[in-house]
Amino acid sequence: MYDLIRPLLFALDAETAHGLTLYASDVAQRSGFSGLIAKPPADLPVKVFGIDFPNPVGLAAGLDKNGEHLDGLAAMGFGFVEIGTVTPRPQAGNDKPRMFRLPNHEAVINRLGFNNGGIDALVRNVRKASFRGVLGINIGKNKDTPNERAIDDYLICLDRAYPLASYITVNISSPNTQGLRDLQEEETLRRFIGTLRESQESLAARHGARKPMLLKIAPDLSEGELDAIADVLLASGIDGVICTNTTIDRDTVAGDPHAGEVGGLSGRPLFEKSTRVLRGMKARVGDRLPIIGVGGILDGDTAAEKIEAGASLVQVYSGLVYRGPKLIAEAVTEIRRRGIVA
Repeated sequence: MYDLIRPLLFALDAETAHGLTLYASDVAQRSGFSGLIAKPPADLPVKVFGIDFPNPVGLAAGLDKNGEHLDGLAAMGFGFVEIGTVTPRPQAGNDKPRMFRLPNHEAVINRLGFNNGGIDALVRNVRKASFRGVLGINIGKNKDTPNERAIDDYLICLDRAYPLASYITVNISSPNTQGLRDLQEEETLRRFIGTLRESQESLAARHGARKPMLLKIAPDLSEGELDAIADVLLASGIDGVICTNTTIDRDTVAGDPHAGEVGGLSGRPLFEKSTRVLRGMKARVGDRLPIIGVGGILDGDTAAEKIEAGASLVQVYSGLVYRGPKLIAEAVTEIRRRGIVA
């Protein structure tokens, strides 16, 4: 069905189509028609971070920033859903237009800028949802919070999201909040993660349950930066890493009418760069730190290649724009066929 409606969606601007697709997923779920949009895959259980996932293919953060569409999205067959990025206070994000398709490259550029309703709105939405599957909550900082006080924003979000999340993702790698990626610098990151880890353990004691915490990193990292980040993560006792966020590199889409748009590039052109970082991180951390692979997954083969490169789980987002929900079952099927999930 998605193949039939895609031309209609592509006739709209990207952000409008984004919102309409989410609305349609809710309507389909409430009407019992989700199976007409996507047939959920058969289970392919995997245990990572101490969590049992029904299958290893999840939704990346960014599609449902406020957790408003959990039930509709879950009905598509994801093994887990990650919502956010959420900030302590509501913020509008960057000026529109701020999302662009590059169809010739099966890519998207966005500079949304953590547009969301704030952590309290997300908490209300999650509590109202019927979804009881594996839920990741991706946390960030407000645009007007300086980096020297960024930790305060993350601590607020961690505290509020913790009781509802299966795991927490710390996002310091979006290119759309000025200066955010500076938090990946080694000594800054060491202090930053150390403080969050202390809060994580305190929250685990308070709530009687330890929730894994993951760090999402950028694809635009040098070998030396990967060395430093891996050292910090292993020393900190953090539970996992997500490789990767969107890229600021435009070499793979040079000449496209939208190539000059500011923002993060995702979709097929991101695959090689993000997978290189994934392999590099796997080589550094081995089996000591589970990895979620994300970036450029548009079919079953690219999903399986992320697992073969060292990921325990994968996430999709931009691939849904071009392939629709059938991508989920296709990815699970190919991972199963290759027998590469432990």
